[in-house]
Amino acid sequence: MSYTVLARRYRSQTFDDVVGQEASARTLKNAIATDRVAHAYLFTGTRGVGKTTMARILAKALNCLKSDTPTPTPCCECESCQAIHEGEDIDVLEIDGASNTGVEHIRELRQNSIYRPARARFKIYIIDEVHMLSVSAFNALLKTLEEPPEHVKFILATTEPNKVLATIQSRCQRFDFRNIQPKEIAAQLQKILAAEGIQAEDALVRRVARLANGSMRDALSLLDQLLSMSEGKLTLELLAELLGTPRSERIAALSDAISGGDIGAVLTQADAALGEGLALEPLAQALQEHFRDLLIFRHCPADTDLVDVDEASVRQAMVDQSKRFDEAALVYNITVMEELRRSLKASDTGRPLFEAALVRLTANDRFSDTKTLLEQLHGLQGTQDMNVSTRQTNHQTVTASKTKSAPPPHGTTANSARPPRQTPNKPQTTTTKKPDLPDDLTLEYLLEHWEEILAGVNNSLVRYVKPSRPLEWQNGQITLEYAKDDGIGRMLESRASLVKDIEHALAGVLTRPVKVKISRTAGKPPKETAGATKRSPGAKLSQQEINSAMADPQVQKVQQALGGRVRKIDRIGE
Repeated sequence: MSYTVLARRYRSQTFDDVVGQEASARTLKNAIATDRVAHAYLFTGTRGVGKTTMARILAKALNCLKSDTPTPTPCCECESCQAIHEGEDIDVLEIDGASNTGVEHIRELRQNSIYRPARARFKIYIIDEVHMLSVSAFNALLKTLEEPPEHVKFILATTEPNKVLATIQSRCQRFDFRNIQPKEIAAQLQKILAAEGIQAEDALVRRVARLANGSMRDALSLLDQLLSMSEGKLTLELLAELLGTPRSERIAALSDAISGGDIGAVLTQADAALGEGLALEPLAQALQEHFRDLLIFRHCPADTDLVDVDEASVRQAMVDQSKRFDEAALVYNITVMEELRRSLKASDTGRPLFEAALVRLTANDRFSDTKTLLEQLHGLQGTQDMNVSTRQTNHQTVTASKTKSAPPPHGTTANSARPPRQTPNKPQTTTTKKPDLPDDLTLEYLLEHWEEILAGVNNSLVRYVKPSRPLEWQNGQITLEYAKDDGIGRMLESRASLVKDIEHALAGVLTRPVKVKISRTAGKPPKETAGATKRSPGAKLSQQEINSAMADPQVQKVQQALGGRVRKIDRIGE
């Protein structure tokens, strides 16, 4: 006798057997019990969540021969129920929309629908992947779908409801099947393994449930593969061998090297992983999931159920590792890994891309994207009408206009900036002497010693605080005042996480808890004096103007931020 796969052998038989779609099952049972069965249904949802299974159960409930009327509890034993379960009933016609897309197929369906069923109460058409029908086929189905013969029922199923014409959807009762939760999938897998008499590690069952991504059929297919490979108990090692996924120790070592900023160690670990025969995409996915777990551990207890790790020692090691990254860095790492996975699918040179992404994560403090540079430029204010062009080593030219700062481009937010690799509140080694702090801080003291306080702030954060001055100090809350058009002040108003980092940094210097409030109330920079000599934009610059521009602190800040050199100075006028 030929082998029947688990997905078919353990297909749900009744509404009560359905896993993960209880709301839809309950609604259909009530409709049958109260004689409110619609003439057409549309079942939507991702693959393997039970759409076709539910359609067959509904067909059995309507046509069960052991009941004189439609019943919410079909017997599953009569000839009709068994034939429907096998997909071979002459009155329940299952049509594949992907292979019957033409209008001629629908016309044939309409012509046959006028004939009564051979033995059952209803002739039921189950059209799977209905979104594959052509527009003309949909139009041919409209009238029959709206007013079918009294003995005909339609059940349409699709994974892409957005491709189904609105005129079709309006003629159906729609049921949206949700993705099945991993816990529900795991419980069903445990029942099946018990019925099959097979032992499996609990961690393996949970891992398979997560890999299914909400699809019961995918979970059962993966379990079938494991059963084919195994000669005994199912283990996580067997799953890793089947899928070609890296060992957790390898991923942890790679993440350690990234957090330490050691590019050589990262490339060595990557080479060792690839030397074990691992594919690039599974390795990138494993790293992405590892960073996700670290992000969870930064904000949740060590025993959280959001991370699927059994061993307490492994959990604690991941908790410790999560402290070496901040939230922004972990979100950034997850995003980079997602971009890498997409790029690997379309590239023939995957390894250089993979290694470049790892270097990018390891040395991200040396990389800046355009949006980050724009934020830095918007934070610089000037009083002279100069246009300074700087050239970077990569031959890209960035122009900073020293006029009134313009608002950031639409869509550019502080969240798009490159995050730091390390946590900002991590203790920093510094030789700067801290100010002699009084027990009771006052605003006057902060104003008098502000430069000394800033000298003790982490270098990665001081640039955000330096353009400000203390405006108020009350009960541990300091109000930092920025100019009305200051780009950094505007950015901090929407960056709660960055403000919290500044709070940690100031707290370390002031040796007490600090809350930071941002205020953009300072006046604009002074205008050019009325008596100053005005020159036309096209006039030749004097040596005094050139020297003044080169010595300007704002110009020097631009050079320092972008690492460039001044190539040209132009007067841009009022």
